[in-house]
Amino acid sequence: MEFLGSLLDILLHLDVHLQLMVAEYGIWIYVILFSIIFAETGFVVTPFLPGDSLLFVAGAIAALGDMHIGALLGLLSLAAVLGNMANYQIGRYLGPKVFQWENSRLLNRGALLKTQAFYERHGGKTLFISRFLPLLRTFAPFVAGIGAMHYGRFSLFNVSGAVTWVFSLCFAGYWFGNLTWVRQNLSLLIIGIIAVSFLPALVAWILQRRRACKAT
Repeated sequence: MEFLGSLLDILLHLDVHLQLMVAEYGIWIYVILFSIIFAETGFVVTPFLPGDSLLFVAGAIAALGDMHIGALLGLLSLAAVLGNMANYQIGRYLGPKVFQWENSRLLNRGALLKTQAFYERHGGKTLFISRFLPLLRTFAPFVAGIGAMHYGRFSLFNVSGAVTWVFSLCFAGYWFGNLTWVRQNLSLLIIGIIAVSFLPALVAWILQRRRACKAT
């Protein structure tokens, strides 16, 4: 519970925590942010790490001159690409047997199955679309690896999705993150970003429940 409380505090006050980290770690903040984005996209056991909100807040701090926006865009795009590549390779190595891990404490089997269903409906586009959907973002390259998706096709969606995701959210923070209203309500905005990110998954869950109820 203490860990969850600390994580929630960091997520809701990401601007304060990140600014303190920039002041404390200096240039090493790029390594820290690179590691977070790489882990959030590269390992199915770390989907709780900040993604969308982190990119937005990092862009806002870059606008203040505390970080270089060009370096931020390049490094975090690379982290997102490499994270998905690692996730894909892990999925290929483990193979379809992961769907049989009923009692795994580390692997969110429900999220894995939902991602598989999403992947079956949308194909390779899942890798691009899922960049903007928490949980799916972490599991999509893993599922692509399990399904042995052609690596060239995977790379195309991986790179295009990573660059679009990082650039759009970092620039949104860079351009709008330091407006007076946004600064005064940044915690609420972060909550909004998180809520909007999960909204498609919530809608899909509601529709699935309705179909299940009609079927019975």
